[in-house]
Amino acid sequence: MSEPNPDLDRCECNIIHEDVIMDVRRHMPEDEILLNLADLFKVFSDSTRVKILCALQHSEMCVCDIAALLNMTKSAISHQLRVLRQTRLVKYRKEGKVVYYSLDDEHVGNIFEQGLVHICEK
Repeated sequence: MSEPNPDLDRCECNIIHEDVIMDVRRHMPEDEILLNLADLFKVFSDSTRVKILCALQHSEMCVCDIAALLNMTKSAISHQLRVLRQTRLVKYRKEGKVVYYSLDDEHVGNIFEQGLVHICEK
């Protein structure tokens, strides 16, 4: 394995490519949207939440089942589900006294799948 080259991250030119900057600037979302996107990705930084999303990608589940699957308390799972609900990654439905959770929509599954594809690349 070769040693990383620290000079690769340095740009030695002093030319500003105004046309590129203007084009990219036109396509950049507003700061508030980018901040919301950053907040969304922060939710994925917790391994318990990622495990919950993985489980819900395969099946709708209640808190008790998720807690049993992950060997955690219902309280801990409920806390994480609250975070996932607030960022609209999961939704719930009630059936009597049982609350079932599932991924909010297909976009969530796509985000999760794309992340897995990316980290499994060689």
